Amino acid sequence: MAFSVSGITIDQLEAAAPEVLDSFRRLAHTGAVDFLTETYYHSLSCLMPGNEFELQVAKHQKRILREFGVMSKVFRNTELIYSDETGKRISRLGFKGTLVDGIDRVLAGRPPHQLYTHSQTDKLKLLTRNYRLSDDIAFRFSQGPDRLTPVQYLRWLDAIPADQEVIHLGMDYETFGEHHKNDSGILNFLETLLSEMARSKQYRFMTPSEAIDQFLPTETLLVPGYISWADQERDVSAWLGNEMQRDAFDSLIKLEGDVKTLLDKTLLDEWRALQTSDHFYYMSTKKGSDGQVHSYFSPYPSPYEAFINYMNVLTDFALKVKKQRPAVINEDIHRIIPVRREQHAALRG
Repeated sequence: MAFSVSGITIDQLEAAAPEVLDSFRRLAHTGAVDFLTETYYHSLSCLMPGNEFELQVAKHQKRILREFGVMSKVFRNTELIYSDETGKRISRLGFKGTLVDGIDRVLAGRPPHQLYTHSQTDKLKLLTRNYRLSDDIAFRFSQGPDRLTPVQYLRWLDAIPADQEVIHLGMDYETFGEHHKNDSGILNFLETLLSEMARSKQYRFMTPSEAIDQFLPTETLLVPGYISWADQERDVSAWLGNEMQRDAFDSLIKLEGDVKTLLDKTLLDEWRALQTSDHFYYMSTKKGSDGQVHSYFSPYPSPYEAFINYMNVLTDFALKVKKQRPAVINEDIHRIIPVRREQHAALRG
């Protein structure tokens, strides 16, 4: 199996739970675990102009090598955000494969259980996730009094045609113990399922790096626009789907030049931490089941509170940057205005 652990997660574990990092190191030493490269800050940097994305990927790759002694050939972008253009950037960084979501509109009737290649270069292999089987565990394990059983799940796996050789399952780490608590039976389900599959002659486990080495792609995959594994749209609307999100993101991007001119490592780190995708996820105003998921994850009472808090933080940060660089007049700072709670009605309007 493989883990994708962001750099900021490693930073937090190092400060608050070093024993968890030790457990990951022991897993790395088994040789049976792939630690994938992503953006250091679990950020939306692939949607920004310039080379910020490449810089964060390189920083994360170095940190993974230092912590776990491995350098994966496979990339996993934030929330599986991917497009043909992103794939070219990933390939230029030297990766041999990347994880993408097996979205119906992209696969166009083809199965997700095989390797594909980038539409313009055969140097990048694509491992497409079976989102239905993944979400059966991540979101549908317990529905009311009913629980998914290993027997039922194995039936679904057995129903996949034998010539479809690569089954890629992927879900958030917190599926096991947070989304589904221990008393739900999720950990027993996982242990039983993996044990049964390990005993079976029909299945064997491999890391993504092993899969891209062993299997040949059969077709190319054309992805002209951005896709992801988030929400029903499976695009980038989870983070940039409304004007609040886009305004916050644009305001952040416009600070890049001033921040990088200062050559201040602390300010640069703070600016990059403000790129983390969760900040924008909390501002989503989607309704229905997607809205419920956004609300479940968010620490804020509403997306408007999330926006107000973020913009106030960004304003404070922008003023700090301006103070360190008084000779530079940055007109964009004047667009970042502190918003108070009394302005909720105006924001909603």
